[in-house]
Amino acid sequence: MPTKQTSNARPAPRSPNQHSDPSASRRRGRKRGKKAQDGQGPTTTSQRPFTSPKTASPGQSVFEGAHHFQTKNFPNQATVQLLVEKISPNALHNSFARYDAPKCDEDTRVELTAELMERIENHQRLLCMTGAAGSGKSALQQTIAEHCERSGILGSAYFFANADPTRNTISTVVPTIAFQLGSHDPAVKQAINAVVAQDAVIFNRSLRTQMDSLIVRPLRYLREGARLDITTLPHAILIDGLDECQGEDRQEELLTAIRECLLADDLPFCVFITSRPEWAIRTALAPGGHLHAVAYNVQLSEHHDASGDMRRFLRRRFEQLSLRTGNPHWFTEENIETLVKAGSGQFIYVATMYRWISERRASPAERLKIVLTWTPDAEQRARPFEALDQLYMNILLNAKNAYEAVDTHSGRDFLLLIKIHHSNLVNGFSDHPYFGRSLQTPKSDITDLLGLGDESVEILISDLHSLVSIKMGVFPYLHILHKSFSDFLNTESRAKELFVPPSRVYTHMAKSCLLHIIRSPGSNFLSDAIYHLPRFWASGGVLVEIDDELIDFTQKGGWGKIDSAYPSWKGGYYLILEQLDVLTEGVKKRKPEVVEVMRTYFEKWKRECDDFYAEFERNPQERGEEVGGYTEWNGRNTIELYLVDVGVYE
Repeated sequence: MPTKQTSNARPAPRSPNQHSDPSASRRRGRKRGKKAQDGQGPTTTSQRPFTSPKTASPGQSVFEGAHHFQTKNFPNQATVQLLVEKISPNALHNSFARYDAPKCDEDTRVELTAELMERIENHQRLLCMTGAAGSGKSALQQTIAEHCERSGILGSAYFFANADPTRNTISTVVPTIAFQLGSHDPAVKQAINAVVAQDAVIFNRSLRTQMDSLIVRPLRYLREGARLDITTLPHAILIDGLDECQGEDRQEELLTAIRECLLADDLPFCVFITSRPEWAIRTALAPGGHLHAVAYNVQLSEHHDASGDMRRFLRRRFEQLSLRTGNPHWFTEENIETLVKAGSGQFIYVATMYRWISERRASPAERLKIVLTWTPDAEQRARPFEALDQLYMNILLNAKNAYEAVDTHSGRDFLLLIKIHHSNLVNGFSDHPYFGRSLQTPKSDITDLLGLGDESVEILISDLHSLVSIKMGVFPYLHILHKSFSDFLNTESRAKELFVPPSRVYTHMAKSCLLHIIRSPGSNFLSDAIYHLPRFWASGGVLVEIDDELIDFTQKGGWGKIDSAYPSWKGGYYLILEQLDVLTEGVKKRKPEVVEVMRTYFEKWKRECDDFYAEFERNPQERGEEVGGYTEWNGRNTIELYLVDVGVYE
């Protein structure tokens, strides 16, 4: 019985008497030729449109070796459906899920939008825009997408969202981009679907393989066959919120695939990526990073002041509310300025405040007053910052989980460490009235006292660059990008389970100082520990629970070690002598003799400080010089600096 032939099967061997009629043979030959022309019959090797998945190696394209590929029979409905099932409709710039997507007002971000559009239209191969949380990156990306669509150059757009499981992983990125590119040209669509038809597991292959097979090779095939001038394709590929894609390694994988595939010299694409400055994109764009040489990087928060745009946004929206309420005087320019300053360049702050103020069943004037005068008292039911707080909580929790998952960070409390650096930034660890003018402690001093390495702060905030940074002054210090984030950390009703009370901060730091002093001379940070202990221990209004540690410290001769140190290191103990009874109340009940030892030392140090300052006053010409063996710093005596620092002397 004759074997049935398919487009991939070899013809069955002929029997000895088969085709004995020459005319019959010619008729069958003409019939086979017609079928071949129609794409239904067997093909020769040179005409074979794809490499069989049975013999192809992973990642090998169906266009491998193709010369006369016919796509008119592709796709069938099942193939189209398979591709559609793998895309994320919610990630499209005009999806129903993003019907109220934020975008720039018509007279805001005008110069920046124009700059970005000019670079996209001029085929800048890679644009990256990084910025702090809430700085307006997604609104700008949405605006750019709409501009590109009107200009006919939008190839595809993909908006990540951490809270949406259909667009918070890389699994739908390539199918979604390929689907959009195919929608612009029937030949591209057919070529992409041909890949899907012949490789049913293409969506389970590596991201680079998907991008190469579904986008790069189909376009090259069409170009080489003169079936498409790919320079006429819409060339802008927009990706928003890379940081909201789950997994740093996956983010890095996507960036690598983009560089190796979409940025190939023979392709026309311009890729524009926005992201918070988290690890994957930050390292890729840094000197030595694989995108540093090819990317034009816009650092939104640092180089583009949004204050003017925020004022215009609020003024226009408040004027619109005036029409609704019939009261044009319900707000003032001073109110707008207050909100703009509170936003610290954070567009999401003013947008969130406006959204809350403009609730339909509420009075804008009453809600504006609440925002301007809001305090976190127990009876306060209004929650104007709820949306903003949720953003902060998500970022902090993700950073906490990532930090504490590292084995070498075992036993470290991420939130406590963040609050320690934050307390130093806000008030220099000084809630005590005598320490009201304290300066920030160098971050190196803090890390030394905590027993952490030189790079510990950089590692600690590696997933928080959208909220904090490290600034260089006289010494490096932690910088909070948004005042509202600082308020969040300090307010228990807002931070909720992420709140760290000040008592934990001061107690932890005081214990660290006591430990370093006891370990001396083995500790390299004795001077820092002696100098800072009074600041942590005597913070007014904060319960510092170190009674056990004080008893142990005294019994091990800790005060004697302080006594043998330079007098200039002991100025702070002079200041807290009056508070000693309050600070040692618990110790006195258990070990009164310990308190008497402490009082003896403290009174001695007070006399030393009085003698020093008296000598200092008698010899003003010696200011800034060595006096009695005391050290000096930048031309000023150390103990004088301390006393000026804490507000005793001018």
